[in-house]
Amino acid sequence: MYTLKTEASFDSAHFLKGYQGKCSNIHGHRWRVVAEISSEHLNEDDQERGMLVDFSTFKKVLKEEADNLDHCLIIEKDSLPANLHRMLCDSGFRVVSLDFRPTAENLSRYFYIKLRERNLNVREVSVYETPNNCAVYSE
Repeated sequence: MYTLKTEASFDSAHFLKGYQGKCSNIHGHRWRVVAEISSEHLNEDDQERGMLVDFSTFKKVLKEEADNLDHCLIIEKDSLPANLHRMLCDSGFRVVSLDFRPTAENLSRYFYIKLRERNLNVREVSVYETPNNCAVYSE
């Protein structure tokens, strides 16, 4: 089994609606996403011969997905009052609404799915919300 690993980072804020504790308040992280892809076989065509995938392609895909969440407020859909959400957006703030609570656990699954949709054979994705704490998703 061949495995490649790369990582990307992004900065964003979030909060956890309904959580009893500090994370119920808006706060930011320097998120670090570590993705692994794997295959039993390497490519045999000329350009990527002997490679699982070109590292530059893998890094570019992960960076693009991470950049989609960079410098924004990540919220769970309908977790803000509609008028506040509208005011933030009208004031030029970038708010990204997701269909799930923006925890490290859910974000690891989110990136796993995004990479799989980009035709990468994803093995697992780790999302660090601090240098010492991460969540891992694999199937």
